[in-house]
Amino acid sequence: MTEQAQTIGVEQIMELIPHRYPFLLVDRVVAYEPGQWIRAIKNVTFNEPQFQGHFPDHPVMPGVMVIEAMAQAAGVLTQLSREGLANDALFYLVKVDNAKFSQIVVPGDQVEFECHIKKVIKNMTMYQCKARVAGKVVAKADLLCAEKSK
Repeated sequence: MTEQAQTIGVEQIMELIPHRYPFLLVDRVVAYEPGQWIRAIKNVTFNEPQFQGHFPDHPVMPGVMVIEAMAQAAGVLTQLSREGLANDALFYLVKVDNAKFSQIVVPGDQVEFECHIKKVIKNMTMYQCKARVAGKVVAKADLLCAEKSK
């Protein structure tokens, strides 16, 4: 399989995963190799609802939302890797291992997510994911997602 360099915008992302505002956390795919890896981005803005309460005087993107964004990027990769298959399944995040946060994410940051498929077992896929801001790793985790038919 070879790298796909075309950009995938939010409209196509919404065709691939079920998330919508205010919980769609992937803005664009910048590159991917089906069945292997993906690089996607999220532009963090002060207008997002979580910043009203996290934290009012010091807005910080919650770590669980960084993890969720990585899982959404992984879900996009899975869907892009499923040639010719009906898009009739949902994928649920069922396990997070080895999560580490090394820097906060704040409004104005552009977060790049990189997810690699490590293993596929029946209806489950294990991913190794990293989130970077300006090239520096700000979070990483191993994620396990399970497919469930609608």
